[in-house]
Amino acid sequence: MNFDVLIIGGGAAGLSCALVLGSAKEKAFAKDKSIGIIAHQKASHLQNALFKNVLGLQPGTLGKDILESGKEQLKELYPHISQIEKEKVTQIEKLSGGFKVITNKGIYHSKIVVVAVGYTNLMTIKGLEDYVEPHPRTKPEKNRIWLKNTDHLIEENLYVAGTLAGWRSQFSMACGSGSHVATDILTLWNDGQHTKVHDKITV
Repeated sequence: MNFDVLIIGGGAAGLSCALVLGSAKEKAFAKDKSIGIIAHQKASHLQNALFKNVLGLQPGTLGKDILESGKEQLKELYPHISQIEKEKVTQIEKLSGGFKVITNKGIYHSKIVVVAVGYTNLMTIKGLEDYVEPHPRTKPEKNRIWLKNTDHLIEENLYVAGTLAGWRSQFSMACGSGSHVATDILTLWNDGQHTKVHDKITV
């Protein structure tokens, strides 16, 4: 399958990125774009999360429930986004004009790739080794990593979002990071004009 954007990771950052990209479907510069998300969630820290300090979330909300409801939200609101389930990325290969993404079950091609998996040192996607460094915002003994980037951009058309981008492990930060990357991609599609997507109540 071929995509304009392929998001790797179905946690807070990945799903937020997908939702914002999906919400731009009526924009002329985005309506024909093919978007996919490899929604691998087993390693997400949300699996064990309990939220009490997040604006807009009912205290006691479980992270594992957000993972499932997030995928359903994406499916119901933006069904044009392909959700690829039960696959894990093993390698990213740079090609002329894009990337080849290899999983344990298939091969995909995409012009833009967003890496939004967790920041543990168990992250082993071949092709990213040159960007891996100790995480700048965690205790050294935790052995967390980040992918070296400038404002979420690792290299042209290769982005990283969430804790793996160097942010601390807070749900709202990861969501914001994914949304940030999405608006950067929308801006790119919109010929460099700064772009965001807001839904408003009509009177």
